[in-house]
Amino acid sequence: VQLQASGGGSVQAGGSLRVSCAASGRTFSSFYVAWFRQTPGKERDFVAGINYSGDSSRYADSVKGRFAISRDNAKNMVYLEMDSLNSEDTAVYYCAAGATFSAYESRYSYWGQGTLVTVSS
Repeated sequence: VQLQASGGGSVQAGGSLRVSCAASGRTFSSFYVAWFRQTPGKERDFVAGINYSGDSSRYADSVKGRFAISRDNAKNMVYLEMDSLNSEDTAVYYCAAGATFSAYESRYSYWGQGTLVTVSS
């Protein structure tokens, strides 16, 4: 499966942004999809993940209550709605697909190219 992330940009602290992940190729609905983020010099950190049918999701503690992940299998899309953004959310956001949930990037076989989110104070 091929993934392409989009929707990043610059936003002021307290604002909102939605990033999207478009999938093509193999049956998208058979994959668990997650968002990771990375800042310079650091490893990719798990942000949120959603199961195959979209009825179960998990979040990193740092984004709980502020971010919401969703998917539309009919459109082969996964979204990450981000609210109450702060400077610590500044990062390159990547979508990834794998067989099952994991907070470790090594467990995901397919990755998008990343989209940059910059939050200014």
